[in-house]
Amino acid sequence: MLVEFSIIPIGIGSSLGDRLAEVLEIVDASGLPYKINPMGTVIEGDWDDTMKLIKKCHKAVMKKGERAVTIISIDDRKGKPNRIDEKVKSIERRIGKTLKK
Repeated sequence: MLVEFSIIPIGIGSSLGDRLAEVLEIVDASGLPYKINPMGTVIEGDWDDTMKLIKKCHKAVMKKGERAVTIISIDDRKGKPNRIDEKVKSIERRIGKTLKK
């Protein structure tokens, strides 16, 4: 299962970098495969592991703030491992070139 999530701390000003760095340290320490992008983070794993990680990240943001919005998008497909890389490679094969990442 691929899960993309983003956590938006509310009421901390316009710079979110410090809070997001804390979240990404938690993601990195989890051992789950992940990729970051400018708008969120994609993790790969089973339901329990991915939801546990997102909950831990959300709670970390809430420790230092009064409000946070967490957005989660799930792509669950049976029998397809390593989708975090293979989904992009599949599209690249179809168009015949490497895309920007």
